[in-house]
Parts: sequence; C-alpha cells; structure tokens
Amino acid sequence: MELYVGLDVSLDMTAVCVLDGSGKVVWRGRCSSTPDAIAGVVHEHAPAAVRIGLESGLLSTWLVHELRKLGLPVICLDARHAKAALSLQINKTDDNDALGLAQVVRTGWYREVAVKSMDSHTIRTLLAARAHLVSQRQTTANLIRGLLKTFGLLVGQAGGGHFAVRVRELIVDHPALVAIMEPLLTAWQTLREQVADLDRQVRVRARADARVRRLMTAPGVGVVVALAYTAVIDDPARLAKSTSVGAYLGLTPRRYQSGEVDYDGHISRCGDGLLRSYLFEAANVLLSRITKPSWLKTWGEALSKRVGARKAKVAVARKLAVVLHRMWKDEQEFRWTMERAA
Repeated sequence: MELYVGLDVSLDMTAVCVLDGSGKVVWRGRCSSTPDAIAGVVHEHAPAAVRIGLESGLLSTWLVHELRKLGLPVICLDARHAKAALSLQINKTDDNDALGLAQVVRTGWYREVAVKSMDSHTIRTLLAARAHLVSQRQTTANLIRGLLKTFGLLVGQAGGGHFAVRVRELIVDHPALVAIMEPLLTAWQTLREQVADLDRQVRVRARADARVRRLMTAPGVGVVVALAYTAVIDDPARLAKSTSVGAYLGLTPRRYQSGEVDYDGHISRCGDGLLRSYLFEAANVLLSRITKPSWLKTWGEALSKRVGARKAKVAVARKLAVVLHRMWKDEQEFRWTMERAA
C-alpha cells in the first residue's frame, strides 16, 4: 500500500501525518525534530512511504540531507505553494498543517525546492557573515561621524586605517569626547579586523575553485560576486535555460494580466537578495568604472540612454547573471566581443 507523509517541522517537535493512496489518515502523531526520530516514526508507521514532504524553512536543508542519507524519499516543498494550500483550512494547528502537507504530496500539487549542497550553504553563510560585519562597520563609522558633527568636528575623507587616526586627532583636546569615542573606535577596529579575516577566507576559497576563477574573467565580477554566484546557483544544470536565471534571482519584472488589464511591474525581488545586490553592484562597476570595451558594456550604455541609468543597471545585472550561467555551463571564459561570442 502506497503511503504519503507530511511533516510540519518546528524547533522542538514535528507533527507527522500518514495518508494512504485514497487520502485516508493512517496515523497521526508527533516526534522530536531530529532526523533519527523522524526516520524512526516513518519506518514504524509508513514503511512503504512513496513521498515525504516538508516545507522549506530554517531546518529544512539539514533535515532533507540527513533523511535522504537514511534512505527516505523526502522532498522539500515551496513554502509559498504550501501556504496557499494550507490557508484553505479553517483551523490552523501543527497537526492540521501536517495533514495538509500529506495531502499536497499525495495529490502532486506542489513545487519542489532544490536543496543545495552543504558546501554551498557554508559559502553562503560566510558571505552573509561578511556582509553583516561590513554593514556594522559602516554603521559604527557613520555614528562616530554624526556624533562629532554636533561639536563642529568633521572627519572628512578618511578611509581605511586613517579613519581612527583622524578621529583621535579631532578629539585630542576634548577629554570627555575621548572617553566616549574610544570604545566606539575599538569596536570599529575590531569589526575591521574581523572583516579582513573573512576576506582572507573568501580569497582562499576562490583560489581553490576553478569555477570561481572562470567567472571572474567577466567585467565587474570580483571574488565576492563570483563566489556568491556559485554558492546560490550550486548546480547550473538545475536551470534548463540560462535565460531563466534572471527570474530565479528576482531580476525580471512582475506581470499582472486579468481580462483587459495587462501590465508589467517592478522586478519581483524573488530569490537570493544578497546575490541580487552583488550583481547590481557589478553592473554599476561595469558601466561606470570598467574602461575596457565589451559588447556587454556597449549594450548597457545604449540602454542607459533610452531608459535611464538605474533601469539599465538592473538590466545589465540580469544580463550578467545569464552570461555567468552560460560561462559556467560551457566552461568558457568571458568573450569580450560579440563576434567571438556568436
């Protein structure tokens, strides 16, 4: 008898529901949110499970990998699709959600989420930690600048290690400000050192990865952008067409069509926001700082004249994402002229 299992996962407990092929409840219960506990319940109450479904979430990556190692047919469901199905229920409970997820995998009305490798998640975590520390460092520096302006002390242009030197020069004759600013400068310096340490880790990973070095041949693409791209895409074969990368990363416009109404809106902003911001920065560098001519820069500059600089940068970011996917899939470096690309 074919059985289908729905798992509603929380931090401590997981609600489990087992259905047969006709949708009849075979067993309902709860267990600890660990792979061994879930596998034990499935082996006991659903040994002939055809599909086991759980929503995408914070624990889904770990659980899916561990449960697949134990030989269970686990699939990760798109949380948006699952929410649309579960919202039809009158009462919102964990047990009802598990029942709804079991019905979803039984009927096949779901979109499966590709679960990336743990190595890709490790790289993504490294980049997220670096981005957070960079943001905190800049926030601390801006706070120091703003506080000093109250006393007529302007830091001005002082980048890198010169920032702390400049601040100390300004407050040397103000003992009260020295006592206030020194802890902030210490925090700023600590953040700067930790960012440098993460930057070293990023460079080490980039040197060891031939895919990253190949993607870095594209204009505007540095170590961070290339590493983020490989971590988010993980496997280029997941996308049948390179042109689908733009939609996957939320760089294509939303569309609304109903009856006689049909219009395109702003970009969807779906997918990984960190990589999307990095691609936008790469597009900005390509259009404003890269001097070497290329077909991509020429295309972006022409588009900028027609639709404006900001929209052109978004379009170049999308085009760059498509090009990087094709480079990765074909294992070729960036081609600077359209003739060679053709």
